[in-house]
Amino acid sequence: MCMPPATLQSRPSLSPSQIADLRLAASTMTGPQRRAFEAEMTVKYCGGTPLMAEAVCGWGRQTVALGLAERRTGRICLGAQAACSGRKRWEEQHPQAAQALRQRADAPAQQDPTFRTRLTSTRLTAQAAFKALEAQGESEDQWPSPSTMAEVLNRMGFRLRKVVKAKPQKKSQETDAIFDHIKKR
Repeated sequence: MCMPPATLQSRPSLSPSQIADLRLAASTMTGPQRRAFEAEMTVKYCGGTPLMAEAVCGWGRQTVALGLAERRTGRICLGAQAACSGRKRWEEQHPQAAQALRQRADAPAQQDPTFRTRLTSTRLTAQAAFKALEAQGESEDQWPSPSTMAEVLNRMGFRLRKVVKAKPQKKSQETDAIFDHIKKR
């Protein structure tokens, strides 16, 4: 890559370890956050020149230029994939049916007895959920498949598992002594 002599003289005085730190920091970020970081470091260390940021830090100059434009205008650019593609989740497409499903699943739900997770276990099956949606008047074209129904319930914080029942404690010598005392009376 040929650079004009003036650009070589104004090259930042960053050590290789500092450059490695900047690359590492940028690699942990994605999207607008990464572009904002790269733009900020370009302004600070490279005089706001994307070409110099590419030569010094190894970042793509188009990405840095986009980050600088976002910094200048204050608007974040969305890529075509983020803005226009992707299918909405079932809950977003059918909010009334999702609310009915949540109410139906919430009734028999039980908190995990160990309190290790925020998920609650429910005895609701996909078939029972379908019947509940049908009873509430939701049309069949709004119903998800059984596997999607399980995913929706998991996203809502429910786990389709058998409810764990409390197990009785094992017999101990103290309980035997108590029962022996009761039998004597």
